[in-house]
Amino acid sequence: MQSLYRGRYLEMVKTGHWEYVRRCNARAVICIIALTTDDELIFVEQFRPPVDRPVIEMPAGLVGDLPGEEKETLEEAARRELWEETGYEASLFENVGEYATSAGLCDETVTMFLAKQCQRTGSGGGDESESIQIHLILRTQVVSWLEDRKKKGQLIDARVLTGLWLLDQHSPPA
Repeated sequence: MQSLYRGRYLEMVKTGHWEYVRRCNARAVICIIALTTDDELIFVEQFRPPVDRPVIEMPAGLVGDLPGEEKETLEEAARRELWEETGYEASLFENVGEYATSAGLCDETVTMFLAKQCQRTGSGGGDESESIQIHLILRTQVVSWLEDRKKKGQLIDARVLTGLWLLDQHSPPA
């Protein structure tokens, strides 16, 4: 593997004829499908400069990117990110698999967690570098809510669709 460019957070590399990007500040990425005790899904909304508009996402983050936390487990990072971004903690956490995010562009994979029985214990909103809006949407109203957001010009992160499918596979609606 040949390094073509290295910045603070990303590195562009070449393997054979293939050029791609990888993170140089974290070990992994996690995403949380968070379900409250009231059967609400927890979404976050953030403005994302690369796409120049707000994006609806599930809580997510990096693993091992914080000084002193380089060896945190995937679940520890997922619990930390859920609380930091939303102010919620979950009684039950289940790893529901690892998935490629954009295999033609980067080496990144995301490990998805199902977090059940989430209850609010903090304010959320992210750390000092983030401006996160939290949305609690009844599970039965998620599809129509997402369609409404798309009509308003917001993007829906593809992990939301993956997360909804995984939720139905691992915790079918009542």
